[in-house]
Amino acid sequence: MERIDPAGAGRIGQVVILGGGTAGWMTAAALARTFRQRLSITLLESEEIGTVGVGEATIPTIHWFNQLAGLDEAAFLRATKATFKLGIEFVDWARPGHRYLHPFGQYGVPLPGVAFHHRWLKARAEGLDLPLPAFSLATRLALDNRFAKPTSDARSILSTLGYAYHFDANLYARHLRELAEALGIVRIEGRLAEVERDPETGFVTALTTVSGERLPGELFIDCSGFRALLIEGEMQAGYDDWSHWLPCDRAVAVPSERVAETTPYTRSTARAAGWQWRIPLQHRTGNGYVYCSTFLGDDEAAATLLANLDGAALAEPRFLRFTAGRRHRAWIGNVVAIGLSAGFLEPLESTSIHLIQSGIAKLLTLFPDRGCDPALATRFNALFGADMDNIKDFLILHYHATEDKPEPLWTQCRHMALPDTLVEREREYRRTGRLMLGSEELFREASWLAVLNGQGVTAEGYHPVADTIDPAVNRTQLQQIVEAMNRAAAAQPKHDAALAALIA
Repeated sequence: MERIDPAGAGRIGQVVILGGGTAGWMTAAALARTFRQRLSITLLESEEIGTVGVGEATIPTIHWFNQLAGLDEAAFLRATKATFKLGIEFVDWARPGHRYLHPFGQYGVPLPGVAFHHRWLKARAEGLDLPLPAFSLATRLALDNRFAKPTSDARSILSTLGYAYHFDANLYARHLRELAEALGIVRIEGRLAEVERDPETGFVTALTTVSGERLPGELFIDCSGFRALLIEGEMQAGYDDWSHWLPCDRAVAVPSERVAETTPYTRSTARAAGWQWRIPLQHRTGNGYVYCSTFLGDDEAAATLLANLDGAALAEPRFLRFTAGRRHRAWIGNVVAIGLSAGFLEPLESTSIHLIQSGIAKLLTLFPDRGCDPALATRFNALFGADMDNIKDFLILHYHATEDKPEPLWTQCRHMALPDTLVEREREYRRTGRLMLGSEELFREASWLAVLNGQGVTAEGYHPVADTIDPAVNRTQLQQIVEAMNRAAAAQPKHDAALAALIA
């Protein structure tokens, strides 16, 4: 039974975070910066327990968190060996020999009357031979290894850009730890031995370490990763298994020597039983093979990865096991799961760190008093669950919309039953070119356009309002946009020069 105190139980004064790594230290830094000295925050982690530490690629939402945490961009880039990221390249996904980029930012520019992509669909139907990527400045820059930051001036073509980062996840956690400890966070070295709970409410009241140290608290954040020691081990949240849609359940990762010039984008290359990531950092390149163990053994996966590196391997391959899905409830009583303890989606669209900060943002918005009103947990679970569900559909799209790929994994995914939400979204886009998105969805119109078109899902129609635009005027405006993007792209510096200028 969860406690309700209508008279008000008072403000929370003690928070205990179980687990460090990226999730633990992001949570600690966010709480410390938000509440200043009003919270006593203790973080329990053990050097003996390794972190996953391969979430090295991000999406533009990372800027929100870095600003919340008070990070200076140049110092952050230096500390985490980061590079800039303009999007994700998908190689051999739609079919063998095909590649496309999911760019950050937008396609075209805002024009009156109707969304830009409906103008493009209309012009294409009338014979314009310009593909969708021609209208993305981020794509042009990325594929030429150039970089520029977006400007706030809407009159500039640079305002259509978006960007994120690649960074060393372990160095990022260390950077945030330094910031958090400077703000008063107390770190306890040790492993969890026992969990104390109130016999009446079921609330967690304290954690005890193997060495016997007792850590009392009023709110407990579970950042213990896949082990989910509090949210599952104690609160028994339950788990929605999505492996029937996302069957990959293993990953093998290895760093390699960096190449001479940085590519300002993540690369995802489809393999026989999954896909391989490539993430360029300042000091090395991150690599991994996400695969389905039904169709591929660990030794063969490692051999495939090692045979497809740009440079020499810098360490032994490291294996991870996981099941795609999420907890039935990520907040129960006075326990909130953040990061891998709340659920897991493979990093195909670099959403791992986003889901950490998504949980943090929702916790800050719904931060409870000591009574932990169950309505707050219900709202948190609904919002976080919807975030996971929408990302899940976006990932499934990559797997099922393929052709000419005879391997068992791809055959299975091509014929699997899809979530009704994805079926309806694809049907509406194919028929009318409309993208039916909710206001709180992570991936917006440009992202869905990139992947739908990249995977070969094309629209037959377009919005009727586009027919009010004169065809010749529409074609001229589109051609002018492409020309402006071509000029702007050629004028931007190479990525490595832009990075060096910022961190020098």
